[in-house]
Amino acid sequence: MTAATGATPRILVADDQADIREALHLLLKGEGFAVEAAASVSAALAALAKGDFDCALIDLNYARDTTSGDEGLSLLSRIHTLDPLLPVVVMTAWGSIDLAVEAMRRGARDFVQKPWENARLLATLRTQVDLSRALRRGERLEAASRAQGEGSALIAVSAAMRPVLEMIERIGPSDANVLVTGENGTGKGTVAQRLHAASARAARPLIVVNVGGLSEGVFESELFGHVKGAFTDARADRIGRFEMADGGTLFLDEIANLSLNLQAKLLRVVETGEFEPVGSSRTRRVDVRLISATNADLHAEVAASRFRQDLLFRLNTIEIHVPPLRERGEDVGPLAEYFLKQHAARYRKTLGGFEVDALEALQAHGWPGNVRELDHAVERAVLMAGSPRLRATDLGLRRAADGGTPRIEEMSLDEVERWLIQRTLARADGNVNRAAEALGLSRSAMYRRLQKLGL
Repeated sequence: MTAATGATPRILVADDQADIREALHLLLKGEGFAVEAAASVSAALAALAKGDFDCALIDLNYARDTTSGDEGLSLLSRIHTLDPLLPVVVMTAWGSIDLAVEAMRRGARDFVQKPWENARLLATLRTQVDLSRALRRGERLEAASRAQGEGSALIAVSAAMRPVLEMIERIGPSDANVLVTGENGTGKGTVAQRLHAASARAARPLIVVNVGGLSEGVFESELFGHVKGAFTDARADRIGRFEMADGGTLFLDEIANLSLNLQAKLLRVVETGEFEPVGSSRTRRVDVRLISATNADLHAEVAASRFRQDLLFRLNTIEIHVPPLRERGEDVGPLAEYFLKQHAARYRKTLGGFEVDALEALQAHGWPGNVRELDHAVERAVLMAGSPRLRATDLGLRRAADGGTPRIEEMSLDEVERWLIQRTLARADGNVNRAAEALGLSRSAMYRRLQKLGL
């Protein structure tokens, strides 16, 4: 029972008073929520059985049970049975604090008192919707890992990948912080997913943050959250990524691109598990396993005074290096077959595999963009295929002339941009900040281009 991320947030409102339901419907609809109202426990359960919701807002005091809250507490328990990840916010009459505390003890995420304050109610619901969607994403990643099986999510038959698989099997069940290194596109995120799936935290969320793409202005808010009024645009409370990942795993990608100032801010929560949301004086504590990833040599960054040594020690209890695709040629064929099945199903096309010339082209290509480039090449081939089996021309791979620089006049604008960015990244030793500066781009503009080009 999930509402799609990015879709209009859907709220289930359960209250036996028609005027309350109508008032909530008008308020929430005006603020961009989709609302379904239920006048009874049975109606609420029926709505849950057939609908997708991001949050439930339920009354604890029904007409048949005006003081004890038993009927509302029963509904709370049944909601958790139907959908353990659905956050429930309870409403109580003024003065019923004991009842609200009991509801929180039984799993309610928050409570509001009647008559409610509109701003507080809206902030509470937005926070719970954010948390709900983060939990759903973690659940989907874990379900995908289970569905793909032991060897398919991280396809590796080559000798070069054996140490990676052995480390995942050995370290996955622990709570040790892990640093995953390797070139762009080698599958560091997939390694993080497998580590999470192998851990005792697998039932809790895996939250992914590209910290290298966060500006100094939004870093603290994104990771630690903020309270309403903390800054000009803070119109409501927001839960941060560390709190979303509580009990689970937080994957910090592009960790080398953090400024020294942001590294210092990250170090405290890594060391203690404690932080304060922006604008709040209340300390929060979380239990989070950290997996970080980088394409840079952090030891060299430390030597150059660009990365804090104390933070590196905290992040790399265990280090796993993922080799580039050019060093694991035996994996190209199996990976291509895997991506073919994925994209053929996605685009509803019936394809029977690769022609010999396509397989030869796949093996001959140097794959500077690694597994990610292979994935995009196969996706393109699936879209371009004019026959039941993919041909070399469908892949659109261009060889460098005499093994050197490609001929610009034979390349599309996107291919020229991809080549230039890859060359600049190589000269900058994979450091996105330095590559962006060399190209005359801001960091955010550089990341937009990397995302567009699948790099």
